[in-house]
Amino acid sequence: MTGTVTNWAGNITYTAKEVRRPHSLDALRSLVADSARLRVLGSGHSFNTVAEPGPEGVLVSLDTLPPVIDVDTRARTVRVSGGVRYAELARVVHAHGLALPNMASLPHISVAGSVATGTHGSGARNGPLSDAVREVELVTGDGTAVLIGRDDERFGGAVTSLGALGVVTALTLGLVPAFEVEQHLFTELPLPGLDFEAVMTAAYSVSLFTDWRAPGFRQVWVKRRTDEPMPDFPWAAPATGALHPVPGMPAVNCTAQLGVPGPWHERLPHFRAEFTPSSGAELQSEYLLARPYAGDALRALDALRDELAPVTLTCEVRTVAGDTQWLSPCHGRDTVAVHFTWVPDTAAVLPVVRRVEAALDPFAARPHWGKVFETPAAALRERYPRLGDFRALAQELDPAGKFTNAFVRDVLGD
Repeated sequence: MTGTVTNWAGNITYTAKEVRRPHSLDALRSLVADSARLRVLGSGHSFNTVAEPGPEGVLVSLDTLPPVIDVDTRARTVRVSGGVRYAELARVVHAHGLALPNMASLPHISVAGSVATGTHGSGARNGPLSDAVREVELVTGDGTAVLIGRDDERFGGAVTSLGALGVVTALTLGLVPAFEVEQHLFTELPLPGLDFEAVMTAAYSVSLFTDWRAPGFRQVWVKRRTDEPMPDFPWAAPATGALHPVPGMPAVNCTAQLGVPGPWHERLPHFRAEFTPSSGAELQSEYLLARPYAGDALRALDALRDELAPVTLTCEVRTVAGDTQWLSPCHGRDTVAVHFTWVPDTAAVLPVVRRVEAALDPFAARPHWGKVFETPAAALRERYPRLGDFRALAQELDPAGKFTNAFVRDVLGD
């Protein structure tokens, strides 16, 4: 099958010899074995060329494979196939009285693609989405099926892998008992004197939003588990109505707010699963740095308000617990994540991206692997102490470099 394929935002048109959508695992294994170069397209929510196979490569979509969501209530795990998205997974898991520990702001993204690029939700005690993974099932370059679990010394490189090890056909995730969440929104949180740790640990999940048009944060989204105490939040005023993260946008597609309790999967994301975005008129960047630097980093960005405001739709600040995945942007450090949703104008955005990266460079910020960034590859390699281990793992599982592309080669170096 041939055709033109773009990402969700439309800023990337993938270059490929052909686009394939196998209908069975056997067909996928044959396709992989017979291809010289191959990359997998998830839900298309990356904003760069991480999924680009190149003119001689095959772009593979898993969305026509039979979906698998097998819940083991006794073990509190779920085995999910590579093409399944979080919204679909969450509904099935919840029907069994269980929950994922966390979700990203948008529930329409694929599970395999999300964990491969280091995607996360929010919460000072919550790791990135990859933290829930217990086992990874891969098809490697010769069509062989490989299982890597947590007791395997290779596991630290197997989940957040940038698609460089093989095609992820299934993941097994750990679950927790189902819980309910309330969203309480606040407005006008000042940056001067901000007690960042106190604010961000006030509830299970906390997000700060600004458009950089004024000092401080226009909105604070506080997501409280109903089985935990009601947080005292004296730093900002309660919102008087429902809000959208982008000022001026209607909140109809956002998950329920104003303290209305609901199931975890209908509150942890910012957007309702029933709202399926057809395209994204935006660009995105995100930078993750060690949490002790949060105050200094936010002040450095505040000094760029005049440059940020014209190209920013919204900017979200979250916290993520550190993890042990070798290529995770949260590797080895509790993290603050600063996410920019930009106007859909690459020429206007890229100079500002470079200014942001210069401001955050003293804090060794790691960009999200699936977003727009300009950080030089050499600087990236210095910020991942286990990169050499990942390079060796890629050589072991993909000695022919079948799953590499220009993006991956830049990351791994020679």
